[in-house]
Amino acid sequence: MSKSPKAFSVLGIPVHVMTNYPGWLLECLQQGKGTHVVTLNAEMTMQAERNSALAKVIQDAELVIPDGAGVVLYLRWLLWQKVERCPGIELAETLLRELGKQQNPAKVFFYGGAPGVAAKAAEFCQQKTPSLNVVGTHSGYHSLEEEEKLRQTLSQLQPQVIFVGLGVPRQELWIAQHRYLCPQAIWIGVGGSFDIWSGTKNRAPAWLGNNNLEWLYRLYQEPWRWRRMLALPEFALKAFVYHLTARGAIS
Repeated sequence: MSKSPKAFSVLGIPVHVMTNYPGWLLECLQQGKGTHVVTLNAEMTMQAERNSALAKVIQDAELVIPDGAGVVLYLRWLLWQKVERCPGIELAETLLRELGKQQNPAKVFFYGGAPGVAAKAAEFCQQKTPSLNVVGTHSGYHSLEEEEKLRQTLSQLQPQVIFVGLGVPRQELWIAQHRYLCPQAIWIGVGGSFDIWSGTKNRAPAWLGNNNLEWLYRLYQEPWRWRRMLALPEFALKAFVYHLTARGAIS
């Protein structure tokens, strides 16, 4: 199996730099290596600074990808790394396409979102990749009794790829607490990807994403997020200050 990707510190949070994230995950899947994938952006980095439990989960994750523009620019400008942004939704879509090419496609499970959203998201992905082996879906809104049934379902089905769309930090903490149910699975926190796949929301136009302005489109769609967006300038300032005192690879 390929060696673990090199990790670099972004405000004390590890980010793994490599050229083929989907390929590495497919190797993990083939080898039965349980893997937690975190899609890191500036907002999550700042949350981790205030939430030690979230920081610990990210530090323990086997793969932390540079999802947000702020993280990518930090790696490029301050650590001189040749790295491209890897949006979590695109990583997930590429992984699904590759799974569909397998002779015996891995079992996939969708968990999260408002009632019906995960099911619609799975249906959309199934239409794009008919050979996809979706073994179940579950809403992120449920009672304690229903969550216990969900745990039993995951334990019985043993899906090999599990997408969790509960938002940050809930999805990261939930994965860390429950990955023992399917120890050989790939667990990926996909945030609002289910909303996009289900057609509930639209993704930003490509030109915005290419210019690191996808956050602006998200703010346009969800103006109530403006307070959370304050994390972006805070991240920029702290990244600069942090770089003056500590830099370089951490593993």
